Amino acid sequence: MTEANIVHTTAAPRTRESLAADLRMLGIVPGETLLVHSSLKALGWVNGAETAVIQALYDVITPEGTLVMPAMSPDLTDPAHWRAPPIPQAWHEAVRQSMPTFDLRRTPSRGMGRIAELFRTWPGVLRSDHPTSSLVAWGAQAGRILRDHPLEDPFGEASPLARLYDLEARVLLLGVTFESCTILHLAERRAWPRQALIQEGAPLIVAGERRWVRYGTPILRVDLLADAGRHLVETGIARGGTVGSAAVHLLPVRETVDSTVARWQQMGLTGE
Repeated sequence: MTEANIVHTTAAPRTRESLAADLRMLGIVPGETLLVHSSLKALGWVNGAETAVIQALYDVITPEGTLVMPAMSPDLTDPAHWRAPPIPQAWHEAVRQSMPTFDLRRTPSRGMGRIAELFRTWPGVLRSDHPTSSLVAWGAQAGRILRDHPLEDPFGEASPLARLYDLEARVLLLGVTFESCTILHLAERRAWPRQALIQEGAPLIVAGERRWVRYGTPILRVDLLADAGRHLVETGIARGGTVGSAAVHLLPVRETVDSTVARWQQMGLTGE
């Protein structure tokens, strides 16, 4: 959608103030911990674009709260597994050897949207140290949430997602679908602790030197996320609303994870 189309379909300009008012109406409160997945274009035409959205979120949760977003970099993976698009097999080793090393400050996110990518660079924002599945956070609980992100199980019991569960955080899907709801991967890990593994790799600094590090990581069931979302809406766990022009859902992490685990186990699904 072009900017002209967005202007044409927006009844009035969205602003830092109007977005903050919508977020408060939705039920977001000062001091809470909030994981946000977002689409800028879904909000309509925003004066100040992604800057205004981040400012509005800050205004609502205040410095006593904690704002969290994804900063994932799936291009720092083994090219042998790339499918969108694949590259020639003859390129694989050259790509592994020349791929830029993961850097907490410089490695950009990919596919997370303009709001999350700007937030990654915002003053005072911290980042977890996983090469493909990092989160970024600002606020009172940022350090606690992001510390010691395990390489081989980025969404499991020692991950930032588990700490969000412990903190009784909430998730805001700001104009995106449940396929973007990362917290559901924690439900996967709890439903199927012995999920099948894929052998991955990433360029990391080890003992001061660049190395291609291979590791096993669970294969995620992304095909189940849409069904989980429908269940969460039907049960009332995910509460719908509108922010700007965007359809949104607000959901508590604990109820979301617990209910989704129970649903998948009752359905007799496996993690394979």
